[in-house]
Amino acid sequence: MDFQNFLNISSKISKITLPGEKAHYKLAPLLRLKELKNFNIKQQNPKQAAVLAVFYPGASDETRFVLILRKTYKGVHSNQVGFPGGRVELDDQNLMHTALRETEEEVGIPGHEVEVLRELTRLYIPPSNFWVQPFMGVMQRTPRLVPQEDEVEAVLEIDLDEFLSESCLVSETLSTSYAKDIEVPAFLLCGHVVWGATAMMLSEMKEILKQSL
Repeated sequence: MDFQNFLNISSKISKITLPGEKAHYKLAPLLRLKELKNFNIKQQNPKQAAVLAVFYPGASDETRFVLILRKTYKGVHSNQVGFPGGRVELDDQNLMHTALRETEEEVGIPGHEVEVLRELTRLYIPPSNFWVQPFMGVMQRTPRLVPQEDEVEAVLEIDLDEFLSESCLVSETLSTSYAKDIEVPAFLLCGHVVWGATAMMLSEMKEILKQSL
């Protein structure tokens, strides 16, 4: 999809009723579904975080958005693909500000150049006890992407047409820090398996985009 076409549908994107948990569950690992059944999130006193999907024109005016491959570290999300974003800090005005600030820090996209189109459905992540608010935004020019050295292993530029195709949906058997040999639904994007919470958020975003076409 060329970027002008994306801009043409951007007003529809902001008006569509959120698919919500129904879309999340399509890409949820069975283990996650069992964890969330009859689960009282507020009792866990979850930490707050926000992430951002930024759409922009690529070199040939194709529409792209950014994901990141996180560094290897001692944590449950080590070496996983996710959206740029992170936890709320005391100086943040709101969750949208958190998403814009963290995106600028992690991939170098200036927050003041991003028009936030809408928020998506908040998602709870049991292994890290984070309640994450995703946003969708658009930038009018091709950004110079600069990975944050201490947190980001690589910046992945996702072609929107690739993402919207059904061929990127896969099933993988993975092992994590908290489960071994689990079969999970996932996206295969830029040669990387994207699963778990990020895949669940991507699932909702994909449904919104398809309804906007």
